[in-house]
Amino acid sequence: MANIIIPVDEEIKVAFEQANPEIKRQLSDMIQLFLRDKLSGQTLTEVMAEISDRAQQRGLTPEILREILADDNDE
Repeated sequence: MANIIIPVDEEIKVAFEQANPEIKRQLSDMIQLFLRDKLSGQTLTEVMAEISDRAQQRGLTPEILREILADDNDE
């Protein structure tokens, strides 16, 4: 594995630093998928659909996602 640096605003930086390891891993997975698929010539809509499909295959439902986002907003 290699590391990259992506510029983000301060709020995003703080949220990422405070996220639990599982959320960080999921974000890393999404970025990798996005960039890999982008290089393959897919549209953003296609990439997002694939990310959604893969997340659902791994058990992420809309309800779980809302719960995760609500938990992150409560912190």
